Amino acid sequence: MQPLFLRGPSITLRAIILIALSIGIMIADHRWHHLEKVRGVIESYVIYPLRYTVNLPVSFFDWMDKSLSSHQALLEENQQYQKAQLRYRVQLQKLSVLEKENERLRYMLSASPKVGEPVLVAELLSVDQDPYRQQVVLNKGRKDKVYIGQPIIDAWGVMGQIIYLADSSSTAMLISDPSHAIPVQVNRSGLRSTAFGTGNASELELRYIPHNADIQIGDLIVASGLGQRFPPNYPVARIVKIERPVGEAFATVLAEPLAHLDKSREVLLVWHNPPVDDAGSKKNAKQPEQGASK
Repeated sequence: MQPLFLRGPSITLRAIILIALSIGIMIADHRWHHLEKVRGVIESYVIYPLRYTVNLPVSFFDWMDKSLSSHQALLEENQQYQKAQLRYRVQLQKLSVLEKENERLRYMLSASPKVGEPVLVAELLSVDQDPYRQQVVLNKGRKDKVYIGQPIIDAWGVMGQIIYLADSSSTAMLISDPSHAIPVQVNRSGLRSTAFGTGNASELELRYIPHNADIQIGDLIVASGLGQRFPPNYPVARIVKIERPVGEAFATVLAEPLAHLDKSREVLLVWHNPPVDDAGSKKNAKQPEQGASK
């Protein structure tokens, strides 16, 4: 049996009627706005949720892409900051080393007025590795008017003397070398003696001291100036041990050098009684200015 709504006019006629009715409703809505509230409700509760649901995967992937991009950018920026921090730390360490070196040089040059002679700053190039020799190589040589036997000092005391020359370098023997000896005297009593190296950078031996000699632990030992090689009255060592063995003719006296023999990186070359040539003029007449630097 045919449904009731299919009876009557044909399908074409019904379609025309529905179109005309729709157009009429649209004209009426356009003129009197009767369907705005209905359209707003439909858009709010039906269309917007559908649009949001459809756009949700796109929005999610867009958010993920931005998040990953931001995370990668933060990682790269963090790596750049870490590299920059490492460079700054290296520069800071270099500045700290330069600051310490500057302090040492200022302190060392403050010793030159005590010497009263022209001086030149030199740097250590190498240290002799032979345990039986206490020698160092300096970066000043014949072209700098350095001479054999020239004394070297630091800000604390006498260090040694030049024993070999090259054009741009020289070798110095430290006062702790077993082959080295320096005339000294006790600053308090004026007692004269000779300080011999022992091969130990922290120990000198004063030989031939009688048992009844006026010498005490803690006495300051200075260069006597005898021999005209080392500047007189410049500190050499301090007495740390005195023994008077029974049956021995002389006391055993040990002193600790005041110069930083195993620590100093810079030394002062002192122009004290340089040698003379055959004409009687000093070979190194052109001496550096007082306190001249490298």
